Amino acid sequence: MAKREEKRNLETIPVGSLGLIPLEGCKSLGEKVDYYLVKWRTERESEHKDSLAFAGYQRDSYILGAKVPRFGSGEAKGVILESVRGTDLYLLVDVANYSLTYSLCGYENHMSPDDHYQNLKRIIAAVGGKARRITVIMPFLYESRQHKRTSRESLDCALALQEMVAMGVDNIITFDAHDPRVQNAIPLHGFETVQPTYQFIKGLLQNVSGLELDSDHMMVISPDEGGMSRAIYMANVIGLDIGMFYKRRDYTTVVNGRNPIVAHEFLGTSVEGKDMIIIDDMISSGESALEVAAELKKRKANRVFICATFGLFTNGLERFNRAFADGIIDKVLTTNLIYQTPELLSCEWYINCDMSKYVAYIIDTLNHDASISDLLDPNERIQSILTRYKNGDFED
Repeated sequence: MAKREEKRNLETIPVGSLGLIPLEGCKSLGEKVDYYLVKWRTERESEHKDSLAFAGYQRDSYILGAKVPRFGSGEAKGVILESVRGTDLYLLVDVANYSLTYSLCGYENHMSPDDHYQNLKRIIAAVGGKARRITVIMPFLYESRQHKRTSRESLDCALALQEMVAMGVDNIITFDAHDPRVQNAIPLHGFETVQPTYQFIKGLLQNVSGLELDSDHMMVISPDEGGMSRAIYMANVIGLDIGMFYKRRDYTTVVNGRNPIVAHEFLGTSVEGKDMIIIDDMISSGESALEVAAELKKRKANRVFICATFGLFTNGLERFNRAFADGIIDKVLTTNLIYQTPELLSCEWYINCDMSKYVAYIIDTLNHDASISDLLDPNERIQSILTRYKNGDFED
């Protein structure tokens, strides 16, 4: 089968010279994205390549020098080390990378989402409006879990989106937003939320043997009512049945800022003997996902695979190690869009879904002002990979 990058013939003139600025917490993803962009643009043939409009089209790297140094007091500033005038600029930021630290009056502080977001604003401010266009690629949308108001409380995600737009950001690209309706805060600007369904399916097909992709042998499960749309999409493109759990909560008490879950109630057909794909936007502590997996096992499900775009694992991995040892889960798939610990990458039950090529496709296409609609809806690619798997000629 022909490689997909050969089929993306981008004949349009680029918006401007391409520039990437991956912030410190997103360095490894940024370097992988840069690798693909350099490779494709070296190989791509175009009769206009030598014209003035394509100046700087082929480079050894599209990553621009930038840094955010801190003073001893913990205050900081954004510095861009090379020209960005007229550049089509892509800023990559991982607000969930807690592994980075900085010194605050002699104490070591781990960076929070607030720190990463503030650093992003510093870099945007350092650009000073000189770029031709600024696109922020923020895989884990800052404050996306605080997406709606239920009492007298702040709407942090909507505020952040409006703040970025006010600073001159043209487009915001995120992955699997907790609630995509938050884009209503910036109705006149670009906002795309991308689903990694294709990468999950590919990860399963590559790493798990003996999968039978039909409704008699497999089922897609949404762990709550809020995630039904992503479960429905995956079930429909593969051709599977769907099931859903809803959380029965005790609304008379509050523990750690939320109402405790009393039970997970199941809606759907029999799961007995079938492989289960539990799909969600994130694994935070993992408590819900593992409880759902245990409930499915009680109902005599076969293998259980958990797919989540963001693996935060806020309470560590011990609970997942135990669930794997007890046979409750078989595999957990998350993406490399946010920080992954070396411990997680070494787990026997873990499958890492690399999104760098996908992000590179999006950047390359947007830089040419071409449509990304086929990237946002990967149904055609999913059908192709499923057909090859069923025909026995699937390979990476």
